[in-house]
Amino acid sequence: MLNSLVNRFTNRYKGVMGINERNRKLIYNFNGRSDYILADDKLETKKILEQKGLNCPETYAAIGRVGDIKRIWEQKRDVENLVIKPASGRGGNGILLIRRRNGEWFQGKKPVSDTQIFTHIANIIFGMYSGGDDDRAILEELIVPHPELTAFYGGGIPDIRLITLSEKPVMGMLRLPTRESNGKANLHQGGVGVGIDIDTGLLTYAYNGKAYIEKHPDSDIKIPGQIIPHWKEVMDLAVEVSKAFPLKYLGIDIVIDKNKGPLVLEINVRPGLSIQMANKAGLMSKIHAMGGLL
Repeated sequence: MLNSLVNRFTNRYKGVMGINERNRKLIYNFNGRSDYILADDKLETKKILEQKGLNCPETYAAIGRVGDIKRIWEQKRDVENLVIKPASGRGGNGILLIRRRNGEWFQGKKPVSDTQIFTHIANIIFGMYSGGDDDRAILEELIVPHPELTAFYGGGIPDIRLITLSEKPVMGMLRLPTRESNGKANLHQGGVGVGIDIDTGLLTYAYNGKAYIEKHPDSDIKIPGQIIPHWKEVMDLAVEVSKAFPLKYLGIDIVIDKNKGPLVLEINVRPGLSIQMANKAGLMSKIHAMGGLL
C-alpha cells in the first residue's frame, strides 16, 4: 500500500526525489565523507554545538564501558527526567525516555528497574543500535515540550525536521508522536509527519505513513492550520547550525522546550525523504524554486 501511495505521489507531484537521486545530487555532492562522523556520532555533534554556543539539551554523561555503568548511574541519581540514547544510533532506535516518580523510574506509565536500565545501556555499548559496532550511551536532559505541541499528544516529544542546503532552509516537517509510536516522533515507528510552510510556521498536511489525515489519531485534535510557536527562533537556529558544520546538506532536528525554547536535538547527513509526503511537494522542486543551489 505504501509503495502504491508513493508511486501515485511521485506521478502527481513534480521534482520528487528518490534515494539514489538524493544520494548522487545532494549527499555525495555537498557532504565530504570524512565529515559524516560529525552527524553520525551525536557526541561529536554536541561538541560542535556547544563550542558554537548553540542551544541543545544538556549531556549528563557518556558511557562507553559496561564496567562504568553502575558507577556513573549512581552519580546521576539526582536527575528526575532522562533520555538514554546511542551516540551512533539512527531512526530513533535505542532511545529510552524515563521519568522518576516517588523514587521509581517510569517509561510512560510502565515502571522500569535499574536492572532494565543497565541492560539497555549495555546493549547500546555492545552496538545493538549501531549496526554491531561498539557504541557509547548518552545520558541526556529530557526536555519539557512546549504545551502548544503536546496538546496534540502528551505522551512523547514532538520535534521539527528542517532540511538545509548551502546554509538555507529548504523544507520542514513537524513529527508528532502517537500511542502507536510509543511516544517517539519517528514516522517509521508510527509517528505523524506534518508539512510546514517554512515562511510562516503554518502546518499544512498531516501524513501517518499510509494516508493524509486531518486530526491526530489519539487526541482527535485538528492538525492543519495550526502555527508552530517560536518559529522565527527555530529558523534562525537552523541557519546557525547549518553554518557551524562543513556538511552542506543536512537534516536538522529541533525540539521546542517549554522554558528554554528551541534546542537542537541532532543533525542527520542522510535525512529521509518522507518529508516530501508530509509537504505534498518534491524536494527538488523546492530546491529549484530557491534558485542557484544546484
